[in-house]
Amino acid sequence: MPAPPLIVQTTYAELLDRCRATAFHDAFPEDGSFVPKTIKGKRYWYFQKKSDGGREQKYVGPETPELVKEIAQHRQTRDDERERRALVSTLVRSFGLQRPIKEIGDVIAALAKAGVFRLRGVLIGTVAYQTYSPMLGTRLPHAILQTVDVDIAQFENISIAVEEQIPPVLDLLKNVDKTFRPVPHINEKNVTSYVAKDGLRVDFLTPNEGRDTDIPKRLPAFQTDAEPLRFLDFLIYDPEPAVLLHDGGIYVLVPSPQRFAVHKLIVSRRRQQGAAKQDKDVRQSAPLLEVLNEKRPYELKTAWEEAYGRGPTWQRLLIEGLGYIPPSTRDKVLKLIGRPRNIILGLDLEFSEPVPHYDFERDVVTFVGEAGKVAVRCAISREALDDNFGATTGLSKEQRLDKFRRNRSSIEKMAREKYLNWPVEEPETVLIKTMEVPKLLDKTARNETSQSQRG
Repeated sequence: MPAPPLIVQTTYAELLDRCRATAFHDAFPEDGSFVPKTIKGKRYWYFQKKSDGGREQKYVGPETPELVKEIAQHRQTRDDERERRALVSTLVRSFGLQRPIKEIGDVIAALAKAGVFRLRGVLIGTVAYQTYSPMLGTRLPHAILQTVDVDIAQFENISIAVEEQIPPVLDLLKNVDKTFRPVPHINEKNVTSYVAKDGLRVDFLTPNEGRDTDIPKRLPAFQTDAEPLRFLDFLIYDPEPAVLLHDGGIYVLVPSPQRFAVHKLIVSRRRQQGAAKQDKDVRQSAPLLEVLNEKRPYELKTAWEEAYGRGPTWQRLLIEGLGYIPPSTRDKVLKLIGRPRNIILGLDLEFSEPVPHYDFERDVVTFVGEAGKVAVRCAISREALDDNFGATTGLSKEQRLDKFRRNRSSIEKMAREKYLNWPVEEPETVLIKTMEVPKLLDKTARNETSQSQRG
């Protein structure tokens, strides 16, 4: 039996707090003081200590209530690795959540210790997806998918602004696995990727917010180049802290799950048709959309609206992506964002005259349509039949079914009109109510007139 979501999230929240405190203490263990700076109207914190050359400063981060609390508790933090390992073990063994493979965990631990995530690097891709199960308190399908890729992204302007550098990436990676080597870029002057003998690969990425280009950009904070990617700015904006379930937990930054889900819809349509990564994009986006619709509906709607508001290309890719996820999830998203099903290109509702049934519990006549080879449960209420298709006082079940059959063509046209063009009420379902019939009949009549005029 799956663990209750609240227990999973409570356990994970405790682990996240402990890992955050440990990462903060490890980053600033020396005697020193925290000092604020105001840059372009925003407040940032730095850790300042004396050195042989005078004073040395390390970037801490933008001011948040959480950061202020961490600074206040800095001296009291103690290393509790044993307790953190126990929490990780509980999440993995008792709740069935996924660890990354050891090699991946070791690489990310080394990058985290060097300061990659403190300097606003963001872990993306499948490894980031694995952190969403404990974060959301549910076992996401396909979170067990493993990868041999580590993808780290950072905004170029942030990399410049932090005014701090980690050791060279290749040196960090060689401390984990001596076989790591730089991968030659098509532009031979740049290195954006590193690969080990066993195929483990580390890629550095950065948003491409200007004209399309293949020329890498420099990330001075990480002392490496990065591949510019379109749409990445949306993904890594305002990332969330998370814990990778490796050893005693690794404190990282990942995209918010709602941005991850929306971004996957977009990039799935940018990949070559039938590519394995396209399928993986859809398989990661769909279950996240399902869970977020229940657990974070406001955040999901906000992320969708932000992406949709970025212009026609974004809108086209989002709508195309929605067309590839399961219909039930698609309908829930459409209901959340207030869009009809007709925005999905090629979607239609057809009928092959299956046998209708009378449902006494719901007091409706049910019939089945088909949209894209998926059954759609259709129904018309008894009141809608009684009020709009002739007197039915005292009719039996069979007499009502006969009235439905005699008016079936009109009723199916109404069902199709409501399914495609009206706001979504329930996934994969259409119910025709009595107050809706006049509008639906009028609309279907006007559609037929328009078609006959065009013909």
